[in-house]
Amino acid sequence: MSRGLRNCNPGNIRQSKVRYRGEVRPSRDAAFKQFASLAWGYRAIFVLLHTYRVRYGLDTVAGMIARWAPPSENDTGAYVRAVARAVGTAPDAPIDTRDAATMIPFAAAVSRVENGREADLDEVRAGWRLFTEG
Repeated sequence: MSRGLRNCNPGNIRQSKVRYRGEVRPSRDAAFKQFASLAWGYRAIFVLLHTYRVRYGLDTVAGMIARWAPPSENDTGAYVRAVARAVGTAPDAPIDTRDAATMIPFAAAVSRVENGREADLDEVRAGWRLFTEG
C-alpha cells in the first residue's frame, strides 16, 4: 500500500503549520500529514485547492498542479496532463473549485498520480460532502 493511502492522505499533503479537520495529530509520519479516514484526506485536497484559487489566484489545472507538485520534485507536465484529461478541460482553462463535477475527478486524478492506483470514488465523494458541509 502506498504511503499516501496508509496515511489516509491521498494527495500526499506535506506537514505544515496548517491544521485540517480530520487530521491525526501527532502524525506518525514526519514528512506527510495523516488523516482519520480517506474522506478527511480528500476533504483536505479540496480545501487546499480552493485555497490556491482564493488566496493565490490559481484557477487552472496547470496553475494548481505547478504549486501542488513543483517541477523540482515531479514531472509536473505529465501531472498536469493527467489531471486535465481526467477533468475534461484544457490545462489553462479556468475551473471552479466549488463545482463537484470538476473537483471530484480532479481529486481522484491527484490521488491516482500520487498513489499509482485508481481512487475509490465513494471516498472522494464523501470528502466532497465534508468539504461542502463546512
